[in-house]
Amino acid sequence: MTTESSNSHTGTPIVVVMGVSGSGKTTIGQLLATRMERDFVDSDQLHTPQSVAKMREGIPLTDDDREPWLEAIEGVINRHRDTGRDLVLAASALKAVYRERLSGPGTVFLFLHGTPALLRERLATRKGHFFDPHLLDSQLATLEEPHGDDVYRAEIDQTAAHIVDGFLAWLTHRPS
Repeated sequence: MTTESSNSHTGTPIVVVMGVSGSGKTTIGQLLATRMERDFVDSDQLHTPQSVAKMREGIPLTDDDREPWLEAIEGVINRHRDTGRDLVLAASALKAVYRERLSGPGTVFLFLHGTPALLRERLATRKGHFFDPHLLDSQLATLEEPHGDDVYRAEIDQTAAHIVDGFLAWLTHRPS
């Protein structure tokens, strides 16, 4: 659900919650979407069955593997832009070139950053996800940390509520 007040409050129609696996993209994204009264999409649901199978087997994805996933994400974003509906999207968006494809007017990124030790600990306790924890090193090697006026960096050793509160404060006070 999108309200006029949420749209005018932030002036940003698309928020991409990004980071490596285990950083909390889904948890933070769902909480943020609720707080901002926006649609939420978890891009993990947009991977092809072939990519999911590779990740289950501990095989890192290539750029070619990620292409249909990126196209599907772009489709979600474009549908939201076309209909004027605001969106919070959880997506790893590890490379700058991926983020460029997902960017557009008013798009901002919430980068969830954590130490490798904390990420490994989280992945070791996660249940029911297709991502093989052994792929974390591959994701960390692929990650090109984002920088810029459209990026808010949050350390994941904070509570989800603290991260969302900090992001919303940043979003409210950042220059348009």
